[in-house]
Amino acid sequence: MSITTKTGDAGETSLANGERISKAAIRVETYGTVDELNSFLGLAKHFLPDNEREVVEQVQKDLFRLAAELAKGEKFVRLISEEDIELLTKHVHAYEEVVKLDSFVLPGETVPSAYLDVCRTVARRAERLVVKLSEKEGVRPEVIKYLNRLSDLLYIMARFVEGKHITRIRGSEL
Repeated sequence: MSITTKTGDAGETSLANGERISKAAIRVETYGTVDELNSFLGLAKHFLPDNEREVVEQVQKDLFRLAAELAKGEKFVRLISEEDIELLTKHVHAYEEVVKLDSFVLPGETVPSAYLDVCRTVARRAERLVVKLSEKEGVRPEVIKYLNRLSDLLYIMARFVEGKHITRIRGSEL
């Protein structure tokens, strides 16, 4: 079976539920941006320490589910839940225990942090698009919350991997 179907040659695509819509539709732009974020995270994780790589890989799995929901495939995946959001929040709080921020930071101090900063900005764009989509069609609030918390996590992880403002203790949770 070929990945070339030619069904999109006229500028339309199929959603997960079979519905055909324009490739320029806000819904397609939204889940496409989530896919872009997932791809950038795939790049970033190759420059991260093991623990952060594991966190990013879990986020990537979550983003597949989130994008599937946005593509109207909610019947086919476990939807993003409050528990998923709470896990991101716990990660943020754990990093805040060791990363002491006292001012704004210029993005990209190191290669790993630069990649995470790019991911953070794409996450923010995805969040804005989800909000825009939610104003036109129904989107569960957990989707917006997840992307909002994810951008927080990516910001604090970027600061963590820079190694600045850190008083890390061997054997800590991070």
